[in-house]
Amino acid sequence: MKASDGKMRVTDAADTKALLRIIQSISSPKAEPFKQWLAKVGYERMQEIADPEQSLDRFNGYLYLLLGYG
Repeated sequence: MKASDGKMRVTDAADTKALLRIIQSISSPKAEPFKQWLAKVGYERMQEIADPEQSLDRFNGYLYLLLGYG
């Protein structure tokens, strides 16, 4: 990959799918909260696909907080 100084550097890279598989394979108890969060977020997104109105409700909740109402 090209570095900020313009030189090419050797590095490892992964796409989203590969990163999620790597996270799943970590057996450390410290990784468990992150795995739980990923499962929760994934479940929520699946629910939003089934019912797009949930996505709008979540967005409105974030917007409400960003505007300082909550």
